[in-house]
Amino acid sequence: MIHNGIEYGLMQAYAEGFELLTAKTEFNLDIAAIAENWTRGSVIRSWLLDLTAIELKKDSGLDSLSSYVDDSGEGRWAVETSVELAVPAPVISAALQMRFRSRQDDPLGGKMLAAMRNGFGGHAVKKSDS
Repeated sequence: MIHNGIEYGLMQAYAEGFELLTAKTEFNLDIAAIAENWTRGSVIRSWLLDLTAIELKKDSGLDSLSSYVDDSGEGRWAVETSVELAVPAPVISAALQMRFRSRQDDPLGGKMLAAMRNGFGGHAVKKSDS
């Protein structure tokens, strides 16, 4: 179901955008108000944004939720189909991969990147708490 793949990409874009808005903490942006504002005529308005605004109004930091994101298979199917047909689908593929990443605690891949950067450039690494 290709529409599910499109949905994955849209949802990921919203998630990244709102995370960027909150990253500059000194701005103390009210993302619930921003989402609500964007539902009223912004070029990015959509039903998914309406749902986002509703959830942010209930819990502005989404503190009651885990960042674990499941998939029900349709996004995988869209990505597999893109590979079978040799049709590039980088946004849908990246969105699916981010769902996989959301399920990992302190993944080895991140540790490997940190170790390599430290090895080739002496870049600082954050040590594990364990």
